[in-house]
Amino acid sequence: MRLDKFLSQQLGISRSLVARELRAGKVTVDDEIVKSGSLQVSSEQSVAYDGVVLTHVTGPRYFMLHKPQGYICSTDDPTHPTILYFIDEPLADKLHSAGRLDIDTTGLVLLTDDGQWSHRITSPKHHCEKTYRVELENDIADDVAQRFETGVMLNGEKYPTKPAQLEIITPKEVRLTISEGRYHQVKRMFAAVGNHVCGLHRERIGEIWLDPQLSPGEYRELTAEEINSIAVPR
Repeated sequence: MRLDKFLSQQLGISRSLVARELRAGKVTVDDEIVKSGSLQVSSEQSVAYDGVVLTHVTGPRYFMLHKPQGYICSTDDPTHPTILYFIDEPLADKLHSAGRLDIDTTGLVLLTDDGQWSHRITSPKHHCEKTYRVELENDIADDVAQRFETGVMLNGEKYPTKPAQLEIITPKEVRLTISEGRYHQVKRMFAAVGNHVCGLHRERIGEIWLDPQLSPGEYRELTAEEINSIAVPR
């Protein structure tokens, strides 16, 4: 990669500003001052700006986060804290969530800088399943599982939801698996059957389950098996 492109990505500044910093002698490669942005640099070389070594990021990255309440899944927001607060990685702002959660919803969030991979999760045509644990205000009615299996009409929608699977844990706690991603879908589905969601926690996306070893706010890299479970044509 060209040095000026690498610096632009790392420092978040334009290449014209990079050129100015290079001319000022603020950049070293393997402890030698370099003023030409056209120099090709590899991941084995040490690049420093103002004496601070910059980390090379090679290849796409994949993480799972146990999202707590009170954080949004955008990478930048002027009024609410974002999930990137928890991600201690180089160029964390280049990551995006593959399937967002509401500010008050907890659980599994997948983060990546691989747009094609995340598209396999978020695109409606791929029908990627998501499983949620749901706390309800009222006892679940006897007919809800059947109604969800056949599809329910949501307020303001033209078509019913696709078949969803409901597992009853207790009268006021259930597990719901859906294959769509409509706006506030889980909350609206229960509203459509006369109930109200008090708590919502995502447990699974596709074949990837939230690691029970992760406390709220903790994250880890995905395993190769987890990454490959989201099939991407090559």
